[in-house]
Amino acid sequence: METARTPERGFLRGVAEYSRLHGPWMFYRKLPFYIKAKRREKELAPITDYYDAHGIIICDTELTPEIISRALPTVVFCVNKQIPDLVSVIGDCVTSGTWAAEHLLDRGFEHFAYCSFGKMYWSRGRYENFRKRVAEAGFKTHFYEQSKLRVQHSLNDELNCMAGWLKSLPKPVGVMTCCDDCSQHIIEACKIADLHVPEQIAVIGVDNDELVCKLSNPPLSSIALNFERGGYEAAELLDKLMGGKEKMAGQKVRVQPTYLFTRQSTNILAIDDPEVAKAVRFIRQHAKEPIRVDDVVGSAALSRRVLERQFRKVLGRSVLSEIRRVRVDQVIRMLVETNLPISQIASVLGYPGVDHIARYFRREKAMSPLTYRKRYGKK
Repeated sequence: METARTPERGFLRGVAEYSRLHGPWMFYRKLPFYIKAKRREKELAPITDYYDAHGIIICDTELTPEIISRALPTVVFCVNKQIPDLVSVIGDCVTSGTWAAEHLLDRGFEHFAYCSFGKMYWSRGRYENFRKRVAEAGFKTHFYEQSKLRVQHSLNDELNCMAGWLKSLPKPVGVMTCCDDCSQHIIEACKIADLHVPEQIAVIGVDNDELVCKLSNPPLSSIALNFERGGYEAAELLDKLMGGKEKMAGQKVRVQPTYLFTRQSTNILAIDDPEVAKAVRFIRQHAKEPIRVDDVVGSAALSRRVLERQFRKVLGRSVLSEIRRVRVDQVIRMLVETNLPISQIASVLGYPGVDHIARYFRREKAMSPLTYRKRYGKK
């Protein structure tokens, strides 16, 4: 496996953590890119003979019939496709597509688009679930698929094609991309098309590759996937296979989303009603404080009754529901990004105590904060 990208590095960190706790294992890694190509081509075939390997962790792009024929316990990190009969590590498609759609809907967008790369299973899966959630809200999704051939031969040609597509879209439009690299291409195409991000084109991707997201101008919003936990669970399954406790039967390890990181590429409210937009902005600015509906009403130039009516008309929910949603989002961020005890999270966010934050959180997410951390937090 390559180690230049956030998904692969996070996955291997999880494998290493499992080895530290339950090993130790001896790892024989693929040679780096700067070693001569001929040596790299020959290395994979004999490695299991020379080192008496008990198992293989490999990307599907490196998987060959010869490696499969060795019948060793194998975990495949799937980039292009899932591999039958072997353990497949696959990225989430359902939740990430739904989260991205809801993120853009929450910002008031009524026009939506999706940018895909090739026919990779995770890209199409995310599109289908993004499109489904947008359709449930009463809107349609425009679709664009990057050409693998154009990207390979000339990225400039691909960016010019993408710029033409972006110009044709109704504005403002919220765009989900299949991954952060694709988001970066959208940003570059917007510059070619003289379109402003996020005012005309808001962009959100998947993977939360911080280097890609933060090198982009503006920085990119993205959904983080818990690759580290996926690596740990894959290593745990591989250990059982190597120990003869389980047989390879096409098991799947699903890498789940943990949090949606909002950066400048979607930091906008596409809400025509100025008072509702002002009230929503107030809620987000004070999300770490125990604000009430009256505090929000005080920030707007409307009566409580009128503001509630406008909220339901524009956002489809009450002022209190928006406060709870945004406050719980802050709790989630601290659950998955930190190891702070829940009592301290309650204190930081102004909740009276653990019992209160637990009831508040359970009402919104149908599970306790501790259960959420165990499911989505770091291993």
